[in-house]
Amino acid sequence: MVKTLEWTDAGVRFIDQTRLPTEEIYVTCGDYREVAIAIRDMIVRGAPAIGVAAAMGVALGVRDSKATSRSALQVEFNEICNTLAATRPTAVNLFWAIRRMRDRFEQLASSPVESVKRALIEEAQHMYLADIAACEAMGRHGAVLMPSSGGVLTHCNAGALATCGYGTALGVIRAAVEAGKKIHVFADETRPFLQGSRLTAWELNKDGIPTTVIADNMAGAMMKQGKIGAVVVGADRIAANGDVANKIGTYTVAVLAKEHGIPFYVAAPWSTIDLATPDGDRIPIEQRSAREMTHMAGKQITPDGIRVENPAFDVTPHRYVAAIITERGIAKSPYAESLQVLAAAGAIPEQQTAIATP
Repeated sequence: MVKTLEWTDAGVRFIDQTRLPTEEIYVTCGDYREVAIAIRDMIVRGAPAIGVAAAMGVALGVRDSKATSRSALQVEFNEICNTLAATRPTAVNLFWAIRRMRDRFEQLASSPVESVKRALIEEAQHMYLADIAACEAMGRHGAVLMPSSGGVLTHCNAGALATCGYGTALGVIRAAVEAGKKIHVFADETRPFLQGSRLTAWELNKDGIPTTVIADNMAGAMMKQGKIGAVVVGADRIAANGDVANKIGTYTVAVLAKEHGIPFYVAAPWSTIDLATPDGDRIPIEQRSAREMTHMAGKQITPDGIRVENPAFDVTPHRYVAAIITERGIAKSPYAESLQVLAAAGAIPEQQTAIATP
């Protein structure tokens, strides 16, 4: 399994995803500011992974604090959390993880500083392990929805590289293959950062899962030719009504899938479900550097002076989503009700695939 990130004595270690697929380079962030840079610059990316990365960044900052009193540590802790929270706005997992670390800090109000440091490191490590378990549970739940054979399209990278291991959308595909299904993956290249052609293809090739990379504008043609039987993607935030924010281009794929009668599935951990956000119109969309559009591999590909739009995400309305796969089970329309059912039910035993019905 790819070691997307891990806690070490020297700091938080990441595989540098900006160097893939040609170079498998690992970098160690020695302080929380470096972790923030790694998140912002997409050395680590994917909603679940950046959530755990932020938690580890908080733990790293607190571990290295010179504060000897609770009040002094509180000041530093707030600065650490605020720095990490300012990195990327769309993926709710980032804020969920920081909130969880804040809650743990408050629970330790009467504890000695050293005890607080140990407890926050343990909390971040627990979140790491819990994310892998959640992905594996998602895979088991979602595998039953995959076709027994044929093509499955995915957009962006929602695999081990986007999580602490196994993956969300790719976890579903992996579990389906492990169950004996004969799946061939079509991976959208995912302009402009090429997460599909660089990362998804790299991961699946390592696993020996047959994969074909296609340009983003080929998906409709592949569907019309009958080469794709299902679509499964990840998510960076899912609103209470089931609207899904995911990598830019996902909305286009969902509309095409609907037109061709192909089920469009979303796989995401429960930490991606944002019941406090009522619908997709309220989800903040990150705008990234124009250079990601104007240059490729360091070479300028557009004329000087041209205006560029580079939103990192779009929102797919819930009416296009056939099911939302989580570690707690599968939610189906109406999502405003089925997601509440899963929220009330809490964690579901791992061997049970539950479909939430209002």
